[in-house]
Amino acid sequence: MMKHLTNLAIAAGVFLFTKLYADIISFNSIELSGVNLVGHLLVMIFVIQWLAYIPAFLFKTEKFYDLTGSLTYISAISFALYSTNSPQNLDLGSLIIGIAIILWAIRLGSFLFMRIHKDKKDGRFDSIKTSFSQFFMTWTLQGMWVFICSSAALVAITNPTGVPINIVFIIGLALFILGFVVEVIADNQKSAFRSIPENKDAFITEGLWARSRHPNYFGEITLWTGITVMGISTFEGMNYLALFSPIFSYLLLNYVSGVRMLELRGKKKWGHLDAYQAYKKNTGKLIPKIF
Repeated sequence: MMKHLTNLAIAAGVFLFTKLYADIISFNSIELSGVNLVGHLLVMIFVIQWLAYIPAFLFKTEKFYDLTGSLTYISAISFALYSTNSPQNLDLGSLIIGIAIILWAIRLGSFLFMRIHKDKKDGRFDSIKTSFSQFFMTWTLQGMWVFICSSAALVAITNPTGVPINIVFIIGLALFILGFVVEVIADNQKSAFRSIPENKDAFITEGLWARSRHPNYFGEITLWTGITVMGISTFEGMNYLALFSPIFSYLLLNYVSGVRMLELRGKKKWGHLDAYQAYKKNTGKLIPKIF
């Protein structure tokens, strides 16, 4: 019982922290029905997670967890663009930011969904999906991930003056394209490597993976940095706290999930191999080695 109460308390804390963050960064957002638009988007994001949690727990499945995350990005960004743009008043800057995130979400969501469909399950959820409170906490955490990662974009899109296309915006767009391309190439290279039966229990050292042990996560952090840079010209005052968006991505991927978990798994699986030790010594953990 205590574990359930703890998990539910964590879920409540996660929501309240995210709401406080939303309230602070959205002081000059346009309003919808008397509430700033970022506030509406915050509620939308979490409600989608909680509604999806119900059938997921009933059927004890994690198969549409990642897909729901991607669909939430698409829904929130689409609603933000719909609420701030009209045929008579299109803001090209916000449209480019929104389309970039939607493109990323479609690509990543479909990639992760196909991967879990092929593997039949995600081992991370084996013990989580049987506990109603822990599984609920996990879906709530996904809501926080979606909102904070997209927060810089949401602040920019909901700014009443629009998003200017200037040299800073172009630099941000270039960073997004770089990160997106790196992530796609890295994921495709690893998928191709894993599709070869002889590589079932081997670690990849080919392509971008010869330069970085986690190039896909480098791409992910880079593209969210690009999104933030694209929108930064609209920031003023407390909006600048939305710079936490790419920092959150880095902290999450490097110290919580992603890199940390895979490094531990790799050490357990291949740590006794000299070849793996040499690979770790000569290959950057996150930032690719150029030379």
